[in-house]
Amino acid sequence: MPDVSGLITALASPDRDERIAAARSLAGYGEAAVNPLISAMATTTDNDLRWYAALALSRIGTAAVEPLISAMQDIPDQEFRRYAAAALGHLGEPAVDPLVLAMKDADPPLRGYLSAALCRIGAPAFSRLRELYTGEDPDLRACAELTLWGMGEEGILEMMQALEDSETER
Repeated sequence: MPDVSGLITALASPDRDERIAAARSLAGYGEAAVNPLISAMATTTDNDLRWYAALALSRIGTAAVEPLISAMQDIPDQEFRRYAAAALGHLGEPAVDPLVLAMKDADPPLRGYLSAALCRIGAPAFSRLRELYTGEDPDLRACAELTLWGMGEEGILEMMQALEDSETER
Protein backbone atom coordinates (compact mmCIF):
# COMPACT_ATOMS: atom_id res chain seq x y z
CA MET A 1 0.00 0.00 0.00
CA PRO A 2 1.50 3.37 -0.98
CA ASP A 3 2.34 5.82 1.76
CA VAL A 4 0.40 9.03 2.37
CA SER A 5 2.94 11.29 0.65
CA GLY A 6 3.01 9.08 -2.45
CA LEU A 7 -0.79 9.12 -2.59
CA ILE A 8 -0.86 12.89 -2.23
CA THR A 9 1.56 13.14 -5.16
CA ALA A 10 -0.83 10.91 -7.12
CA LEU A 11 -3.62 13.45 -6.55
CA ALA A 12 -1.88 15.62 -9.15
CA SER A 13 -1.56 12.83 -11.69
CA PRO A 14 -2.73 13.60 -15.24
CA ASP A 15 -4.65 10.31 -15.05
CA ARG A 16 -8.10 10.97 -13.55
CA ASP A 17 -8.56 7.36 -12.47
CA GLU A 18 -5.27 7.50 -10.59
CA ARG A 19 -6.36 10.70 -8.80
CA ILE A 20 -9.68 9.12 -7.78
CA ALA A 21 -7.96 5.95 -6.57
CA ALA A 22 -5.48 8.04 -4.56
CA ALA A 23 -8.30 10.04 -2.93
CA ARG A 24 -10.08 6.82 -1.97
CA SER A 25 -6.89 5.32 -0.56
CA LEU A 26 -6.11 8.48 1.41
CA ALA A 27 -9.59 8.39 2.93
CA GLY A 28 -8.75 4.89 4.15
CA TYR A 29 -5.83 6.27 6.16
CA GLY A 30 -8.33 8.29 8.20
CA GLU A 31 -7.04 10.78 10.70
CA ALA A 32 -3.39 10.04 9.82
CA ALA A 33 -3.94 11.62 6.39
CA VAL A 34 -5.76 14.76 7.56
CA ASN A 35 -2.82 17.06 8.29
CA PRO A 36 -0.75 15.97 5.26
CA LEU A 37 -3.79 16.58 3.02
CA ILE A 38 -4.40 20.00 4.53
CA SER A 39 -0.73 20.85 4.13
CA ALA A 40 -0.83 19.79 0.48
CA MET A 41 -3.93 21.92 -0.12
CA ALA A 42 -2.23 24.90 1.52
CA THR A 43 1.06 24.69 -0.35
CA THR A 44 -0.05 23.86 -3.88
CA THR A 45 -1.34 26.14 -6.59
CA ASP A 46 -2.85 23.17 -8.41
CA ASN A 47 -6.60 23.38 -7.91
CA ASP A 48 -7.08 19.84 -9.22
CA LEU A 49 -4.89 18.59 -6.39
CA ARG A 50 -6.86 20.75 -3.96
CA TRP A 51 -10.13 19.29 -5.26
CA TYR A 52 -9.03 15.69 -4.83
CA ALA A 53 -7.49 16.44 -1.42
CA ALA A 54 -10.81 18.01 -0.37
CA LEU A 55 -12.60 14.92 -1.64
CA ALA A 56 -10.33 12.68 0.45
CA LEU A 57 -10.86 14.89 3.51
CA SER A 58 -14.63 14.78 3.11
CA ARG A 59 -14.47 10.99 2.94
CA ILE A 60 -12.34 10.85 6.09
CA GLY A 61 -15.22 12.42 7.95
CA THR A 62 -15.45 14.07 11.33
CA ALA A 63 -11.74 13.73 12.10
CA ALA A 64 -11.15 16.35 9.39
CA VAL A 65 -13.59 18.99 10.67
CA GLU A 66 -11.61 20.76 13.39
CA PRO A 67 -8.25 20.64 11.55
CA LEU A 68 -9.86 22.07 8.40
CA ILE A 69 -11.51 24.92 10.30
CA SER A 70 -8.31 25.66 12.19
CA ALA A 71 -6.35 25.74 8.93
CA MET A 72 -8.92 28.06 7.37
CA GLN A 73 -8.42 30.42 10.31
CA ASP A 74 -4.65 30.33 9.89
CA ILE A 75 -4.38 30.34 6.09
CA PRO A 76 -5.93 33.37 4.36
CA ASP A 77 -5.38 32.05 0.82
CA GLN A 78 -8.78 32.30 -0.91
CA GLU A 79 -8.30 29.21 -3.07
CA PHE A 80 -7.31 27.12 -0.05
CA ARG A 81 -10.35 28.36 1.85
CA ARG A 82 -12.65 27.63 -1.08
CA TYR A 83 -11.61 23.98 -1.27
CA ALA A 84 -11.54 23.56 2.51
CA ALA A 85 -15.11 24.93 2.65
CA ALA A 86 -16.13 22.49 -0.07
CA ALA A 87 -14.75 19.60 1.98
CA LEU A 88 -16.58 20.82 5.09
CA GLY A 89 -19.81 21.24 3.15
CA HIS A 90 -19.62 17.64 1.99
CA LEU A 91 -19.08 16.45 5.56
CA GLY A 92 -22.63 17.43 6.43
CA GLU A 93 -24.19 17.58 9.86
CA PRO A 94 -21.06 16.76 11.91
CA ALA A 95 -19.51 20.00 10.62
CA VAL A 96 -22.45 22.27 11.54
CA ASP A 97 -21.61 23.11 15.18
CA PRO A 98 -17.88 23.64 14.56
CA LEU A 99 -18.66 25.87 11.56
CA VAL A 100 -21.13 27.93 13.57
CA LEU A 101 -18.68 28.29 16.46
CA ALA A 102 -15.90 29.35 14.09
CA MET A 103 -18.05 32.20 12.76
CA LYS A 104 -17.81 34.06 16.07
CA ASP A 105 -14.18 35.09 15.75
CA ALA A 106 -13.72 34.76 11.99
CA ASP A 107 -12.63 37.57 9.74
CA PRO A 108 -15.30 38.63 7.19
CA PRO A 109 -13.83 36.72 4.23
CA LEU A 110 -13.55 33.55 6.33
CA ARG A 111 -17.16 33.96 7.45
CA GLY A 112 -18.15 33.87 3.79
CA TYR A 113 -16.45 30.51 3.32
CA LEU A 114 -17.91 29.12 6.54
CA SER A 115 -21.31 30.29 5.34
CA ALA A 116 -20.76 28.61 1.97
CA ALA A 117 -20.02 25.32 3.74
CA LEU A 118 -23.22 25.66 5.79
CA CYS A 119 -25.20 26.45 2.62
CA ARG A 120 -23.84 23.26 1.07
CA ILE A 121 -24.88 21.29 4.15
CA GLY A 122 -28.39 22.70 3.89
CA ALA A 123 -31.26 21.44 6.03
CA PRO A 124 -29.13 19.87 8.80
CA ALA A 125 -27.84 23.39 9.56
CA PHE A 126 -31.26 25.05 9.80
CA SER A 127 -31.88 24.68 13.54
CA ARG A 128 -28.44 26.05 14.51
CA LEU A 129 -28.79 28.94 12.08
CA ARG A 130 -32.22 29.73 13.45
CA GLU A 131 -30.72 29.86 16.96
CA LEU A 132 -28.08 32.31 15.76
CA TYR A 133 -30.61 34.36 13.85
CA THR A 134 -32.72 34.93 16.96
CA GLY A 135 -29.72 35.15 19.32
CA GLU A 136 -28.17 38.10 21.11
CA ASP A 137 -24.92 38.43 19.13
CA PRO A 138 -25.46 40.94 16.27
CA ASP A 139 -22.49 39.64 14.25
CA LEU A 140 -23.70 36.05 14.44
CA ARG A 141 -27.26 37.15 13.67
CA ALA A 142 -25.98 38.81 10.50
CA CYS A 143 -23.98 35.68 9.59
CA ALA A 144 -27.03 33.49 10.11
CA GLU A 145 -29.21 35.83 8.07
CA LEU A 146 -26.81 35.90 5.13
CA THR A 147 -26.34 32.15 5.28
CA LEU A 148 -30.08 31.48 5.36
CA TRP A 149 -30.55 33.89 2.44
CA GLY A 150 -27.79 32.03 0.63
CA MET A 151 -29.74 28.80 1.06
CA GLY A 152 -32.50 30.13 -1.14
CA GLU A 153 -36.19 29.61 -0.59
CA GLU A 154 -35.83 26.97 2.11
CA GLY A 155 -33.43 29.16 4.10
CA ILE A 156 -35.66 32.20 3.77
CA LEU A 157 -38.63 30.18 5.01
CA GLU A 158 -36.55 29.05 8.01
CA MET A 159 -35.65 32.67 8.73
CA MET A 160 -39.29 33.72 8.58
CA GLN A 161 -40.24 30.84 10.87
CA ALA A 162 -37.53 31.86 13.33
CA LEU A 163 -38.93 35.40 13.41
CA GLU A 164 -42.44 34.08 13.91
CA ASP A 165 -41.29 31.79 16.74
CA SER A 166 -39.39 34.57 18.50
CA GLU A 167 -42.44 36.87 18.33
CA THR A 168 -44.63 34.11 19.78
CA GLU A 169 -42.20 33.65 22.69
CA ARG A 170 -42.42 37.34 23.64
